[in-house]
Amino acid sequence: MRNVPLARLDHLPAEVLPIATDYPPDSLLTWHEHRRAQLLYAATGTMLVETDDGAWTVPGERAVLIPPRIRHRVRMLDVRTSSLYIEPSAVPWWPTACRVVEVPPLLRELLLAAADLDADYAADDRDGAVITLILLETAALSEVPLHVALPHDAPFSGLCRAYLADPDVAVSNTDWARAAAMSERMFTRRFRLLTGTSPAAWRSRARLLASIPLLRHKTVTEVATLLGYASPAAFSYAFTRAFAMPPSSLRRH
Repeated sequence: MRNVPLARLDHLPAEVLPIATDYPPDSLLTWHEHRRAQLLYAATGTMLVETDDGAWTVPGERAVLIPPRIRHRVRMLDVRTSSLYIEPSAVPWWPTACRVVEVPPLLRELLLAAADLDADYAADDRDGAVITLILLETAALSEVPLHVALPHDAPFSGLCRAYLADPDVAVSNTDWARAAAMSERMFTRRFRLLTGTSPAAWRSRARLLASIPLLRHKTVTEVATLLGYASPAAFSYAFTRAFAMPPSSLRRH
């Protein structure tokens, strides 16, 4: 099924509904939630996923597992997706928070094949076997830590979301504390309690996540310069240390 709204199919008895969608550049799916669990696979482009608790960056040929009834929004950057909408009872092991995962070659081909299934596919023939194998493969996926936590409390939440939208290297703890009308010491202590990390470390990770969509069209050197790193080597080291893969590995997506 391709370019079909979930609402048109959600009533069907199928445990898994595979839907592929082509999105115009820089599309924003505003805040929403699904009754079913969702595997959202980026066949191309980059997806930026936000919930009340965090932000996840999903490069091409990766996927994000979204729990049922989790409010989220997604920005699609030149994205073509293959989604699975799954009855929660079929995946009792599903994570309770969003999770970016690697998609191995077999699952990638299965997801692309599932997009061509009819809405009323038979569970006891080849089409059903494809879906069964997809669920088996999905249960063994490896997580990629491409996310940052987001605090709920104001003004911390607003400051973090604004920074994700425009990660300015010049922003300092002093700037954030002043905006929050707090002392820098009090702001830093409260921020660490809410996110588990310091404001400076949080901003550094947010900038690294912001580099992922840039790497689709720019060189490592250009991205390092844009994000305020002293050298491409310094940027590559920080990126690899944070995400266990070099930035050059994303240049093809």
